[in-house]
Amino acid sequence: MQGLTLSLGLIMAIGAQNAFVLRQGLRREHVAGIVLFCAIADALLISAGVMGMAQALGERPDIARALALLGAAFLATYGWQALRRARQSNQLRVAETGAVLSLAGALAQAAAFTLLNPHVYLDTVLLVGSIGAQQPAALRLWFVAGASVASLFWFCLLGFGARRLAPWFARPRAWQLLDGLIGITMWVMAALLVRHVLTGF
Repeated sequence: MQGLTLSLGLIMAIGAQNAFVLRQGLRREHVAGIVLFCAIADALLISAGVMGMAQALGERPDIARALALLGAAFLATYGWQALRRARQSNQLRVAETGAVLSLAGALAQAAAFTLLNPHVYLDTVLLVGSIGAQQPAALRLWFVAGASVASLFWFCLLGFGARRLAPWFARPRAWQLLDGLIGITMWVMAALLVRHVLTGF
């Protein structure tokens, strides 16, 4: 549940990748391939982050504790930014016009939106990785599974539910409610992380 809620909170913000998946869903072009690519890319990055950070921090509890506190600070800041956005009128605009993309072209664009965004590595490898690495060894796989399922669920919702979701995403009030939920979730996760540090690894 920790992996799932953390991943959902990070991935649901308005961004170019989400807009691209929603656009392709509206156009009904290569939706399955794009959803699968984005979900697999997230799962691989999350797995690399959790396993790599676990190995790097295994013999360094002080560094692990410091990273946990930094992660909590980041989550608290992220939550504050989401709550600030909840007070503004934002909406996701997705154009349905444009040239038809081949499968290779669509996957190339999905790869660019996914892998050329530095925030992807900050979120999946560093933040999710450092938090997942602090789980007991027997539970790390479950953490990765939860985070990966959240990513798959969100991209499926965007891609395959685009026709029904588009009017909802076009309403500023909907994004205000979503950002409010994200902000509260991130604050709860930050508090749990601080408690984890204070009670010991």
